[in-house]
Amino acid sequence: MDSGIVFNVQRYSLHDGPGIRTTVFLKGCPARCWWCHNPESQTSSPQTAWSQSRCISCDACLLACHEGLQPREACRACGDCAEACPTGARELLGSEMTAEQVLHNILKDRMFFEDSGGGATFSGGEPLCQPAFLKTLLSACRAQGIHTAVDTAALCPTETLLDLAPLVDLFLFDLKCASDTLHHQGTGVGNGLILDNLEQLGRVHRNIWIRIPVVPGFNDTTEEMDALAGLAARAAGVRQVWLLPYHGSWAAKPARLGASPPAETLAARTPSPQTMQDFARLFTARGLDTQIGGGA
Repeated sequence: MDSGIVFNVQRYSLHDGPGIRTTVFLKGCPARCWWCHNPESQTSSPQTAWSQSRCISCDACLLACHEGLQPREACRACGDCAEACPTGARELLGSEMTAEQVLHNILKDRMFFEDSGGGATFSGGEPLCQPAFLKTLLSACRAQGIHTAVDTAALCPTETLLDLAPLVDLFLFDLKCASDTLHHQGTGVGNGLILDNLEQLGRVHRNIWIRIPVVPGFNDTTEEMDALAGLAARAAGVRQVWLLPYHGSWAAKPARLGASPPAETLAARTPSPQTMQDFARLFTARGLDTQIGGGA
């Protein structure tokens, strides 16, 4: 497929694989993690956001809207209000882009890739929700000699994952927890498919980095982290494990989308450095190259 829905192209990214990278965020995700730092990624179609703190009540958006700023559920996400807004209070999240347009943005940073060992990372949401578009993008990068990484929870049919694997230099594989029940409670979906896909991917791919968000009140127990360490140690193809401490910087995003942040966020706090070190030791004890970094 030559086009897809993209909600951000982030240049000079330092936490989405090795080196300096351009990260392309694709819309759509079947999970509903309550700590999701990109809630705007969950729906597959474009949507509009509004930031009250930026709004100066100039009514430019009202004048630009052909529908008279109907309730959010009636919004066609045409983007006219965002284009008219002088302060950025109105924003269009997601737009259709061609593979050529995305590649043009990626190639702007080729010099940085070559100097740093970086490349392009495809994230989301769940990028495998747009498998045909993702395959086109990966093929285009491969043709240009650009290192590719895919940040995925592998919430997709196994055949889709394996079909893309030869075009991916690095998989950033997201694991949330070992318990299927707990996974369903925290994300709205079970983890049976995810764990099966990790096993299947490990049989054909030899460069997988597992990324685990450490989320207070969800998976931040010794028992759960030790179970995850066991899963990572048994999986073929795993080269590194990254433990990502939760932070609450995303909590204002749901309001911009007309929703309230989940109640769990009120009690969640960033894990202490000591806690992160203690959890890391559970993984290094199993011979896994383990890093602490980035934010979940």
